[in-house]
Amino acid sequence: MKKVLLFTFTLLSIFSFKLEDTRTTMFLCGDSTMADKAANAAPETGWGMVLPEFFTNEIKVENHAVNGRSTKSFINEGRWKTVIDKVKKGDWVLIQFGHNDQKVNDTTRSAPSQTLYKQNLTRFVNETRAKGGNPVLITPVMRRKFDEGGKFVDQHQDYPDVVKALAKELKVPMIDLHQKSQKVIEQHGVAGSKKLFLHYPKNVYPRYKDGASDDTHFSRYGAEVMASLVCEDMASLGLPLKSFFKKLVYPTKFAYELPKISTPVFKKDTFNIVNFGAVADGQTLNTKAINKAIVTCSEAGGGTVIVPSGVWLTGSIVMKSNVNLHLRKGALIQFSNRFEDFDLIRTTYEGLTAARCQAPVYGIDLENVAITGFGVLDGAGDAWRPVKRSKMTQGAWEKLIASGGLLSPDKNNWYPSQKSYLGSTVQLPGVLKDGKEVKDFEYIKDFLRPNMLSLTRCSNVLLEGITFQNSPAWCLHPLLCDNITLKGVKAKNPWYAQNGDGIDLESCKNALIEDCTFDVGDDGICIKSGRDEEGRKRGVPTENVLINNCFVYHAHGGFVIGSEMSGGVKNMFVNNCSFMGTDIGLRFKSARGRGGVVENIYISDIGMTNIPGEAILFDMYYAAKDPVPVYGEKTDIPEIKFEPVGAGTPLFKDFYMKNIVCRGAEKALFIRGLPEMPIKNVWLEDAILESDKGMICTEAENINLKNVSILSKDATTIQIQNGQQITLDNIQYKGASTDLLLKITGERNKSVRLVNTDTKQAKKDVELGEKVPSSVLLKK
Repeated sequence: MKKVLLFTFTLLSIFSFKLEDTRTTMFLCGDSTMADKAANAAPETGWGMVLPEFFTNEIKVENHAVNGRSTKSFINEGRWKTVIDKVKKGDWVLIQFGHNDQKVNDTTRSAPSQTLYKQNLTRFVNETRAKGGNPVLITPVMRRKFDEGGKFVDQHQDYPDVVKALAKELKVPMIDLHQKSQKVIEQHGVAGSKKLFLHYPKNVYPRYKDGASDDTHFSRYGAEVMASLVCEDMASLGLPLKSFFKKLVYPTKFAYELPKISTPVFKKDTFNIVNFGAVADGQTLNTKAINKAIVTCSEAGGGTVIVPSGVWLTGSIVMKSNVNLHLRKGALIQFSNRFEDFDLIRTTYEGLTAARCQAPVYGIDLENVAITGFGVLDGAGDAWRPVKRSKMTQGAWEKLIASGGLLSPDKNNWYPSQKSYLGSTVQLPGVLKDGKEVKDFEYIKDFLRPNMLSLTRCSNVLLEGITFQNSPAWCLHPLLCDNITLKGVKAKNPWYAQNGDGIDLESCKNALIEDCTFDVGDDGICIKSGRDEEGRKRGVPTENVLINNCFVYHAHGGFVIGSEMSGGVKNMFVNNCSFMGTDIGLRFKSARGRGGVVENIYISDIGMTNIPGEAILFDMYYAAKDPVPVYGEKTDIPEIKFEPVGAGTPLFKDFYMKNIVCRGAEKALFIRGLPEMPIKNVWLEDAILESDKGMICTEAENINLKNVSILSKDATTIQIQNGQQITLDNIQYKGASTDLLLKITGERNKSVRLVNTDTKQAKKDVELGEKVPSSVLLKK
């Protein structure tokens, strides 16, 4: 029996040894700002809770930080002994204290900065090193405090300076979260910085039934921001810890670098529109009742306005702060088709200040606003929209004419009213320039179609689960908004809907578009930032946007930037999206006069089918025409000539595209820059593009294709004109008539490289134009 037990013990010992975790460990030692929180503490989040999400499983993270601890109490309670007993060679120990060491009236925690606090930190560092570990000191993270003039107030006395001096003295890495967190808080502003911390009204979270106003502890959003700052410093310091960062599919990008988005929360109070006089008969105009419910909800501190099942006819709905407009299953908000139900107001259109009819859903200068649920909002767009004859079948066209309205003199365009037609004859209709006022455009009011949802200068916006359809113009238009989230939203417009975009994010910051579906008459997912001089003067880019798991059916483009991008666009992350039947897949467009810089665009895992135009397009000659001409219509080729570089010269650069598949397009890849400003720094890797024509690249610099298959029917797979630093690495190509891989023309080519490519199948590998010196091609 003893032998059996001994054998069993031996097996268990071997088994246990095999299961021993030999990974490098990162220990976190600190106070409540770093600590893990219990589930019932929600939404309070320590930044140490978030940190493991930015690292791979190759490193183990142990969070020993605890609420209320100082260096003194952390030692006296035996918490430091627990950590140091576990530390082994190569492990990392992150140390951040200071908040509670300052509490001079608490003898269990008080540690004066120049004596005990410094001594304790020194002990942590020396004992960690004695075990072969790597200590990292972190300055205390800032509390949020502003004076009456809006100036930030530092409450940490000299504790951060002690950490900095000690780090220098002991030659230990130091992360200055004190300085970095102050900068972030100041960037968010007096009001906006509240979302980093715990500021909530009554009756939102169970733990905070009476509300919260806590400027020390973080919300989930705040913890994500702070954890990212820690990683940012790890990278800038060159700490070996950065080798454990979780990578993204995009080159040199890591998970901690993704945008952080704050979402709104609302009180549990509900306000049913029926109780305010709304009637679901499809005939009663419920504008006053719905807006009264929204105003009452907002004035009561916020909550949810309920729209029950039924058909609710209404004019413009004006959103208010802290209100969630929630449509239950079977709810249809049907906007009126009468022009008089929508006032003419001062707003913007296509990037310019203009008079337009007020949007069916309208909001300005709001905080915490949402439209959620399972219902539909219908914008009655057919009452507003002109229609091109080329977009209709003969039978549909005749039926449209019979319904009323007017035809243009050439009989090719239909307008719903006399005012609508007059608007088409006016130069810059509705644009408020040269002393024009809103009332000056009353005579063409019907032409000044509103966007269906217009939210301007709003923060913490959520659209979830709702279907927006049949919009008069653009469907969803957030302008100058920050922290906006779309989840599970559907945007639907007829394919013939002029200006019927799905969503246009304009000069917005921090946005998430996820699990959404677009089937519209113009661009699907479109990024903008103002137009021409007015957009440049505003100077607000659209930046820090995540687009995940979206479907785009009919549209002029699947994912689009421009053409109104004069304020700039940067830091876009587009992942795992499908475009089916969009005129163009990835569409990046601008024109002289726009100005602005588009940069740092990251795109991966895109699937496309049945693309009538280009799978991927960069074009600096946008001419405000449909991207795919109607059958029989010809597109004029612009004159390519130098112009002086100025404020109106647009710049597109730093595009990273990976894992792109297109089954069926007219062109695989089209790049057309300006002679004075070529398209710059484009990487396309791991792509399969099936198309009638291959790649056409004009006026471009540093274009890199790697592991790309171009399955083209054209006689020439790749055409390059005036290209510099073009690298074609491991290009696969085939087609029924392919007999030329690469054709180079133009006088300004430099360093065109064809590497790791089997050219045996081609009858002729490379053809050089008459003016192209053979030295431009470095073939390997």
